Amino acid sequence: MASNPPSTCCTVGVKHEGQPVGKSIKIGSTEAYVAEPTGKTVHKDTAILFLPDVIGIWQNSQLMADQYAANGYFTLMPDLFNGDPLTLNRPDGFDFMAWLNKGTGGNNPHTYEAVDPIVEKSIKYLQEQGYKKIGAVGYCFGAKYVARFMAKGKGIEVGYMAHPSFVDEDELAAIAGPLSISAAETDEIFPAEKRHKSEIILVETKQPYQINLFSGVVHGFSVRCDVSKKHEKFAKEKAFLQAVQWFDEHLI
Repeated sequence: MASNPPSTCCTVGVKHEGQPVGKSIKIGSTEAYVAEPTGKTVHKDTAILFLPDVIGIWQNSQLMADQYAANGYFTLMPDLFNGDPLTLNRPDGFDFMAWLNKGTGGNNPHTYEAVDPIVEKSIKYLQEQGYKKIGAVGYCFGAKYVARFMAKGKGIEVGYMAHPSFVDEDELAAIAGPLSISAAETDEIFPAEKRHKSEIILVETKQPYQINLFSGVVHGFSVRCDVSKKHEKFAKEKAFLQAVQWFDEHLI
C-alpha cells in the first residue's frame, strides 16, 4: 500500500466553529451537501468533488466545502457511508475495522465495492449539471477514492488529498492527472516510508505532483485539528490553500 488502512486516529479531533451555508440535496438515494460558488470569481465549467473522512458530512467538512465555494468552485460532498458515518472521538475499544468491513449493524459495509458506486453517481451528477472539468479532494478515507477515480477515463482530472489512508500502490500508480498531497509529520497511516514510496510512484506516473509535509501536526490535521493552537491552525490553513492553488493551476 501507498498508505496504511485507517484506524482509530481517523476519528480524533476538534469540532470547529461556524455556520455552514450550503444546502442538502439527494442524488438518487444518496444524501449530499452542495456549496455554490460565491465571490467575484466563479469557475463556471469546473467543480470539486469533496470526498470526506469517516465522519462524513459534518460541521468541519461542510465549512471546508463552503470555503472551496468561496474560492469560486461548485463543491459537492456525497455521503460515502450510506447513512452510517462515525462520530467524533469514538470511545476506546471501538472496532474500526469491523465498522469498515460490515458497517453498524453488520449489513452496511464501507469497502470500495460499496463506495465506488456512490462516487460514480456523484461524478455523473456533476457531468449532467454541465461541469466539464472535475477535481476531487480526499481527506483520510476519501483519499483512496481520489486515487481510484483519477485513473484514465474515470472522471477526475485533478486531485488533492490530505493525510491519505488505504491507498493501494497500484491505485496511485494509475493516476492520469496532477495530484497534490498534504502530509502530517506524525502519521502512522501515512508515515515517512509510505510517503517516500509514494514519491517514487508519483515520479513514475510522469504526472505533475506535489507533497507538502507539515511539522508538529498529526493525522487528520487538515480537518480536525485544534485551531486554538497556532501551529495547528497554520498547518490546516496552508493545506487548504495548497489545494486551492493546485486547482487554480491545473483545473481551470
